[in-house]
Amino acid sequence: MEYRTLGRTGWRVSAVSLGTEYLINLPREHVAGVVGEAIRAGVNYFDLFFANPDFRDNMGAAFAGQRQRVHLTAHLGAIDVNGQYDKTRDPALAETMFHDFLARYRTDYVDVLFLHNIDSQDDYAEVMRAGGLRDLALRLRGSGKARTIGFSGHTVATARQAVESGVVDVLMFPINLAGHAVPGRRELCQTCAERGIGLVAMKPYAGGRLLRQEPQLAIESWQSGGGKMELERRAAITPLQCLAYVLAQPGLSAIVPGCKDLEQLAAAQAVWQATAAERDFSQVLSSFAQYREGECVYCNHCLPCPAGIDIGRTIQALDAGEGRPREEVLAALAALPVPATDCVECGACDDRCPFGVWPMQRIGEAAGLRA
Repeated sequence: MEYRTLGRTGWRVSAVSLGTEYLINLPREHVAGVVGEAIRAGVNYFDLFFANPDFRDNMGAAFAGQRQRVHLTAHLGAIDVNGQYDKTRDPALAETMFHDFLARYRTDYVDVLFLHNIDSQDDYAEVMRAGGLRDLALRLRGSGKARTIGFSGHTVATARQAVESGVVDVLMFPINLAGHAVPGRRELCQTCAERGIGLVAMKPYAGGRLLRQEPQLAIESWQSGGGKMELERRAAITPLQCLAYVLAQPGLSAIVPGCKDLEQLAAAQAVWQATAAERDFSQVLSSFAQYREGECVYCNHCLPCPAGIDIGRTIQALDAGEGRPREEVLAALAALPVPATDCVECGACDDRCPFGVWPMQRIGEAAGLRA
C-alpha cells in the first residue's frame, strides 16, 4: 500500500482507499468481510455517504474495534427517505442525521465531514449561506465532532469556489479517464495541490462504464457545463489503467473505488503489484481527447423516486443489455423490486441528476420494453 498526505490535514491515508456505495443492501457478514479485508490490506480511509440505517448499522459493526486505525467520513446533507437516497439542506435535519451517524458507527467524531453533493450555483449559495450547512459543519468541527470539513460535488465551477473559500480542507471530485478533456479539471487539481487541499477521487471507473466493451462512450461534460461531443474508445481499458491514471493526477491524495466484494477489492489493490506495462495508460488517452454529456454512472443521486423505482439499477440493466437478446433485458428488469411501468412521470429525477442524463426518458424506455 502507498500512503499519501491528505492536504493540510497532514494525515497519511491509503492512496487506494474504499468507497462503500456497493455494500448497501448486503448482509452484515459480507460487509464485515470486505471492510475487514480492506483494513488488512492497509486501507485506512473509508467514504461513507449512505444514511440508510441498516447500512450504517452494518458498517458500524464492521468497524467495531478498528476506529483508531481508520479515517471515517460522513456527508452532511445526505439522508434516507423510505430506504432511498436523498439530500437535504435543512440544518436541523442534517444535524439529526449526523448524530445518527455517530450513534450507529459507535464513535464520538468523524474525520472528514463533507458538505454533500453540491453542483449548481444556487445549491452552493444555499449551503454556504449564513445559518446553512457550512455554519453547521463549522460548529460541529468546533465542538470536536468533526476533525475537518470537506466538499463533494461534480462540477468544476462549484468545486473551485469551495477550494478557494478557505472553509474546506478536503475535496471529493470525480476523476477518471473519461473526464480527461473536461475544461478546468486539471487546473482544479493543481489548485488543490497549491492550497494544501486534500484531493479524493471518486468514480475512477466512471460507474463501471470505462470497463465495458462498447466502442462509443459519452460521459462527463456535466463537470464543466460544456457541449456534446462524440467520444470513441480505441482500445480496451483495464481497472489497473484506470487507477494508474487517477494516481498520476496532480495533488491526488486518495481514490475511493467502490468495491462490492473481495474480488473487486483485490482488483483495486492489485495496482501495487502491477508492472509498469500493466499500469501504462498512455495508449488509451487518445480516446479521451473529447467528451459529451448524458452518460449515467448509476449513482442514484436522482432518488428518491415517489414510485420507489431504483432508477440507477433500471438504467444499468438497460445499458448492460445493449446488443443482447430482448429476453435477457426483460429478465434483468423483471428482477428489480419496482417495475419501470410504475413511473408517474413527475420529472423529479431529471431535476436532481447532475450528469445531464434525463433519467425519466430512460425509465420510459425500460417501461416500453416491459409493456
